[in-house]
Amino acid sequence: MDMDAVATLIGVGRGGSLSAAAKQQGIAVSTASRRIAGLEAALHLTLLDRRADGVRLTADGARIAALAEPLGDQLAAIERAAAALRAGGGPAVVRVSATESVIGDVLAPALPALWAASPGIGVQLQSQAEVVSLAGRDADLAIRMSRPQGASLLARRLPEQRLGLYASRIWLAGRDPASIDLAASPLLAYDDSFGRLPELAWLDRLGLTHAIALRTGSTRALVTATVAGAGIGLLAPLFIRPEHELVEIPSGGDAPVRTPCLVSHRDVRRVPAVAAVHRWIVATFAATRG
Repeated sequence: MDMDAVATLIGVGRGGSLSAAAKQQGIAVSTASRRIAGLEAALHLTLLDRRADGVRLTADGARIAALAEPLGDQLAAIERAAAALRAGGGPAVVRVSATESVIGDVLAPALPALWAASPGIGVQLQSQAEVVSLAGRDADLAIRMSRPQGASLLARRLPEQRLGLYASRIWLAGRDPASIDLAASPLLAYDDSFGRLPELAWLDRLGLTHAIALRTGSTRALVTATVAGAGIGLLAPLFIRPEHELVEIPSGGDAPVRTPCLVSHRDVRRVPAVAAVHRWIVATFAATRG
């Protein structure tokens, strides 16, 4: 049995598509498709339901993928151990997965502090909105907005972020923030790309959903539009800088709190390079406490 094909099948099960599996393995979608076809021929089973709008696992495919999951995790553990041995006890490059806004606006500006404390460590900052598999060795560390599931994963709570409504001095134009009628103001908020977020439910409870003028899945777009004076943005303090010159607008209600987690795999958590990057991320978030 082709173990690469088995890994591809596991990737389809985890990622929900051939393209996700191909991206995770660093191969072309056509290669992933050929691997699955070969596995189907070897097992004499139809593993994928191929449709015009994409593919999904058949019942047989889901069963085989579930049986293969522990094997895939064991193979990934072997790869992690081998990489650590080749690098003299730690990975040559520590891979960190997070959203684009965390990668670009929080971690990247703090890289000088990492290298001042731990010279010679290589870092790969992976901008990914989807949840990656640490067990599958997609990354060494991941920053997530929810606690992970799995006995092999360790989670460190990062400082909570109390969201709030912010406007630029340009938009306020000298008005008292406390005098702003939120229901009559253009609000800038997330769309439903990430599901029903607590902040959207909060706006709904305040009766402000009708006032949302901009919906986007991009945190950077929210911050940029707010700074430009497009309206009142619902933002986390993590992404606000002094040079933005934003002013918080009283909301009259308890704002939602989000608590990010720094997740690592038990196998690599104590590897020196991973531990150093872990400490750096914790310190970086502590310095931007909301």
